[in-house]
Formats: sequence, C-alpha cells, structure tokens
Amino acid sequence: MKKKITIKTIAKELGVSTSTVSKALKDSHEISKETKEKIQAFADFYNYKPNSLALQLRNQKTKVIGVILPKIVHHFFSTVIMGIEEGANEKGYHIMVCFSNESYKKEVETLKVLSNGSVDGLIVSIARETLENKDFNHFTALVSEDIPLVLCDRVVDEILCDKVVVDDVGAGYKATKHLLETGLKKIALITTPKHVNVGTLRRQGYEKALIENYIKTDSNLILEVDEDGDISNQIKKIFEQNIDGVFAVNEIYAATAMRIAKEKGLKVPEDLSVIGFTDGLISEYSSPSITTMAQHGFTMGKQAVELLIERIEKESETLKPKKIVISSDLKLRESTKPSS
Repeated sequence: MKKKITIKTIAKELGVSTSTVSKALKDSHEISKETKEKIQAFADFYNYKPNSLALQLRNQKTKVIGVILPKIVHHFFSTVIMGIEEGANEKGYHIMVCFSNESYKKEVETLKVLSNGSVDGLIVSIARETLENKDFNHFTALVSEDIPLVLCDRVVDEILCDKVVVDDVGAGYKATKHLLETGLKKIALITTPKHVNVGTLRRQGYEKALIENYIKTDSNLILEVDEDGDISNQIKKIFEQNIDGVFAVNEIYAATAMRIAKEKGLKVPEDLSVIGFTDGLISEYSSPSITTMAQHGFTMGKQAVELLIERIEKESETLKPKKIVISSDLKLRESTKPSS
C-alpha cells in the first residue's frame, strides 16, 4: 500500500513550492506543461487525493479564528483570550474559544471539528495529557495540509509552525535570583511534572540561579505536583524540609504553600518568602499579597493572533515559521523580603 501524501510531500520530493504543486494540479496556465505533467504523474502514482476539508478551509474564508486552551479557570489564559480577541477584532476577525480540559482526546476532537472549515486558522496551547503522551499527529496533520496554526505558551519543537512563548528559563532565573538576593539559602521549587515543558524550563532557570550562587541543587527541595492528586497534601511534603523560600510555577501552588505555612505557624515573609507565577487575582488579593512573575498573557495573545492572521492572509507565500519569546517581569508584593 502506497503511503498517503500531501501537497507538501509532492513539493519536497520534486523540489518545487507548494504553490507550484497546487497550481499544477489545478491545470493553471502559470505552470509549464512539463512541470504539470511531472507533478500530475507523481500525484497519480501515489493516488493523491486533495483534502476537501482543508481546501474548504483555505478557499472559503470565515473571518473566524479558532482558539483551543487547556483550562477555563486560569487567569493567564483569560488574559491570553483578551489579547487574541482585541488583535482579531482590529483585523476584522472574530474568535471561537474552546477548552481541552487538559485532555488529549478532547483536543483531537476539537481540532477536527474546528478544522472542517469553521475557522480560518487556529491558536492552540497544548493539553497536559498530549504533552505526556508525546503524540502530536493531530497537529502535524494540520501543518501538512497548510492549515494556519500558531502554538501559544505550551509548545513543542516537533510541530513546525509559528509559536509564541514566555521566556520561562529567564523567568525562573529572575524569581530564584531575587529570593537569593534577600539572603535565602534553602529555596524549594514547586513545579509541574517534566512532560509539561513550561515547568521544566522554569526549573532550568531556578537551577541556573542556584549554580551562579554556588548552591548545589537539592532534589529534596523540588516537588513535581500531580494535578490529578491532592495538591495540598503533596505541597505539605516540601515543608518536611527546613525551607526558607518557595518558588512556585503558578499562583495556585504559591497560594497553597502560603496557606500551609500559616497552618504550621510560619510567618510570610519573615519565616518563609514565596514567589508565584502569573499575576492574577489570587496573587493580588491573597494575604499577604504574593510576589509573582507577570507573564503578560494579553501581549502573548495579541502577538499570536497577529502571526496567525499574517499566515492566513499570505497563504500563497512560503513563510518560515517564527518564534516570538516574551519576557516576564517580577512584580514585588508582600510575600517576599526586600533585597539585602
């Protein structure tokens, strides 16, 4: 059985552009007879069949952009949506927002529904279960059919498309460096499992700051939280160590660590300093308020939709995938001591 091929496959094998292949298969007068015959023969040999859904997506513009995010109750993603919506509206587009609820199956099903011609392109932050499974075929299939796709925040190198990410390594470094500058020595890291790449990158920044200060990374001070389990009970374990600081990779973990500290009679920040991630309402209105790394989700959303619309409106051009990296800023509040 011959392998299934796409326009991109034909273009790569014959050393021509995808636009040339597309025009040749439509018998365009712009393409020479010799080139058309060569492309058609190759397509016939491999029994090439155009993807009618992809063609519909490309040829009938809806002026709607599909957005798939992992969670509905997450301050960061709500700001990303606001940025996407503003950027889309400025260009005359509307958005359709869906949530995978961190499920691989739901992500696959939602991508399938949205890519049937309902939208002109997609912005996606990958579900946690997909990252764990390491199965990205539903994304690579979209890319192979030239369906415009931008990945935002949670991305992987295997998918060749535009991406907008936070400088997670830099953010983890800034947070840990600040705690060290306040005189702390035993700083715990509360992070995600390794397959969630944003947590892994923030951990790299944490370790980099420790190394610069001649502090050896202590695995006992690093907690990888399983969100399918009891988060609070897991975080309690880190307090079995004699810690004086916590860097948590999201504000839920940070707020939970502060609550547990209070239950144990520790004062924040006198006995324990805490830095979280994502400048949401939890961080702002906790008591004490939480020092945090501000991710600038609005900016990320706006950048993502600008990249996507450029891709949608310049579909005949071969554009090299772009990666935009956005810095995070430390927002000082009451949960950390002043720098020494």
